[in-house]
Amino acid sequence: MIYPKIPLAQSIIEIFSAKGITNIIISPGSRNAPLTIGFAQNSNFKCYSIADERCAAFFALGIAQQTKQPTAIICTSGSALLNYYPAVAEAFYSQIPLIVVSADRPQSKIDIGDGQTIRQVNVFQNHSVFNANLTEEASHDNDLKINKAIETAILQKGPVHINAPFEEPLYETVETLSVQPTITHSDEILEIKIIENSEEVISKWNLAKKKMVLIGVNEANSIDQKIIENFANDPSIVVLTETTSNLHHPSFVGSIDTLITPFEDADFEVFKPEILITFGGMIVSKRIKAFLRKYKPKEHWHIDTLRAYDTFSALTQHFVMEPNDFFNELLPKTIFVESDYFSKIDKIYDLRKIRRQEYLEKTKFSDFKVFEKVIESLPKNSQLQISNSSAIRYAQLIEIDPSIEVFCNRGTSGIDGSTSTAIGAAVGNDKQNVFITGDISFLYDSNALWNAYIPENFKIILINNGGGGIFRILPGHEEKPVFNTFFETSHHLTAEHLAKMYKMNYYTASDVDSLEKNLELLYAKNDAPTILEVFTPTFENDVILKRFFSELI
Repeated sequence: MIYPKIPLAQSIIEIFSAKGITNIIISPGSRNAPLTIGFAQNSNFKCYSIADERCAAFFALGIAQQTKQPTAIICTSGSALLNYYPAVAEAFYSQIPLIVVSADRPQSKIDIGDGQTIRQVNVFQNHSVFNANLTEEASHDNDLKINKAIETAILQKGPVHINAPFEEPLYETVETLSVQPTITHSDEILEIKIIENSEEVISKWNLAKKKMVLIGVNEANSIDQKIIENFANDPSIVVLTETTSNLHHPSFVGSIDTLITPFEDADFEVFKPEILITFGGMIVSKRIKAFLRKYKPKEHWHIDTLRAYDTFSALTQHFVMEPNDFFNELLPKTIFVESDYFSKIDKIYDLRKIRRQEYLEKTKFSDFKVFEKVIESLPKNSQLQISNSSAIRYAQLIEIDPSIEVFCNRGTSGIDGSTSTAIGAAVGNDKQNVFITGDISFLYDSNALWNAYIPENFKIILINNGGGGIFRILPGHEEKPVFNTFFETSHHLTAEHLAKMYKMNYYTASDVDSLEKNLELLYAKNDAPTILEVFTPTFENDVILKRFFSELI
């Protein structure tokens, strides 16, 4: 076995191995050479080389998202480290375990005018769950910090930062270890917690005739079917599921905006819940957030093992437990109360779904029409990754087959690493992976394709409407040069030459017939990663979408 000569690097590598950290994403550099040498030549690790640190971090995020295990990213000193920050913030808010290991100059070299030296200590402090600032020499104290970082990433489901200073020479190797690092085991036990003050909770539940369950980003198959059936059979419960909730039932409202966008004040008063129960991650729908902030529930209960955000300024209780455990304890002790809450909302939603189908049948080629055709074409039991901005919002309006798992970077809701994350997820999961993205998000993260590990069956459906279409949907849009240049970012770029450069298959569509034909080709060939670029009309998409909501009544 080949080891780096520097003892601190040996300690990091040996502790990672003992802790079962296997996926290592390395961005080339000099100061991190001791770590690169050690990890890349150790069969206990699966190492990936990704040159662009921002892409590397989101690629790692995608792997960790799928494996539910910490993934490590390793970079050289200086500005390289800062390129990790967008993915670190996403991991923090999406509760994904990510281990950042940054090589650093010795502290005596910082702020003296040396090259590639920045203040790396605690650089992610606002968005990390632990920071291990190591000293140059291998030591028991350093070992404890490294162990603690890994354990915290697992227990708190978030990013940690290990900053390791190395002095030159950096490339020397040895064949035997000079350290015997300390390996610790967390004494924190993840016990199944119980509902405190359960009698009061049960009483409030049984008295409430209008209960709303709102589910954000959520892992598939995390809620027992008997709980889902209980929700569906209780006349006092309305369940609202986001596309990213991965929770399905015919009686659930699967497109929140389709239901509530045409509501008047009187409708909102009827819809206003007495108790709001939320679980899962961030909510996409701006309309449901605006509604609940104005028409506040008497009680808002959030269920999560770690955090509870007061999203609607109405939070009354945080149940620190798994949602499945919470409902398994609560529901057997509750009763169905007489209520018309579900029946009223269900009647409206059924009518809205009919209106939606009628509208889609008559609407012409546009972003909305493309999402309908693309989503209905998705292979069963596949995995769908969606970029942010307008892409995820259109996806919220279309029913998705329950066998398809859906993911989107909703922690910070940024467009910056969607493609890299989707590729990482495709590497971390054996399912057929399809990625739907808009043009600005795709172009912004085009270095994601500079990646030697993209599976041959990876599919990108790129919807190119010539700019940031989301800004045409938002209030304040005016057809003026300032808007076109500084908000929408109008362009005439395509992915054709990117596909050629990265040896990807490439198809285009610009109407329904070519879209349907090339969707078939997209799934038929698996000999190389493939891009299907769909060109939609820049100046008509927002009109078609806005008209949709007005015709739902």
